[in-house]
Amino acid sequence: MICFQVGAAVAKSLFPAIGPEGAAALRLGLGAVMLVALTRPWRAWPRPAPLLPIAGLGVSMGATILLFYLAVDRLPLGVAISLQFLGPLAVAVFGSRRASDLVWAGLAAGGVWCLVGLGAATAKVDLVGVGVALGAAAGWACYILFGRVASAAFGPATAALSVSIAGVLVLPVGLWRAGAALFSPQLIPLALLVALLSAAAPFWLELYALARLPSRAFATFTSLEPAIGVLAGFVLLDQRLSLAQIGGVALVIAAAGGAAWSSADRKPALPPLD
Repeated sequence: MICFQVGAAVAKSLFPAIGPEGAAALRLGLGAVMLVALTRPWRAWPRPAPLLPIAGLGVSMGATILLFYLAVDRLPLGVAISLQFLGPLAVAVFGSRRASDLVWAGLAAGGVWCLVGLGAATAKVDLVGVGVALGAAAGWACYILFGRVASAAFGPATAALSVSIAGVLVLPVGLWRAGAALFSPQLIPLALLVALLSAAAPFWLELYALARLPSRAFATFTSLEPAIGVLAGFVLLDQRLSLAQIGGVALVIAAAGGAAWSSADRKPALPPLD
């Protein structure tokens, strides 16, 4: 989670030169190269290969990361990741038949109100950024639904294949936004750092953790990611949230953690995308 959020904060330093679209294209493209070299996905290719789930996973991943970077361009990092976190939370809550899970939905709604409603009274909130972040949340929800099927078929090759598909789809958008600047030699070292922090390292670490942690523990730890986003934004980007917004982040964390803790009999979501 630290890798994801630090990677997102570092990626924002690329925005003035190539925009969030270019940063997303570099992150996915270079991350795909790293993951393909690391996992060599052709060795785990299933026969027959279910192409629709892996294609859907790649499309939803590309859309999620592109929209998240567009949101980070307009919102503090902690606010953007908290709103994006509503995607996996919605999958957990709406996939449940327990009335008690409505409590987590209520907490999440209260968190959004603190972030967007009460937060707007003390700090300027970009409504376009909010809309883009909610779009990223929808993409993350699709990522989880497609990923459950794709990962069962492709196993360790899933990450490399899905990131590669996402990179191919987002690269034209990055070229449209940044043009030749996307391949500027001065940007490559920073772009490689973003790809390492946001793709290769966290996927490897989470695959290691998933095999060794109970599902409930993994999902509960993951719910802390908005707090790490707030800290990364504060330390690396000097972003300060209002008390209402900090309260909103806390409510989203409580909702995500509560949903994870009460879902021991459900399968864990895929590792988060930042």
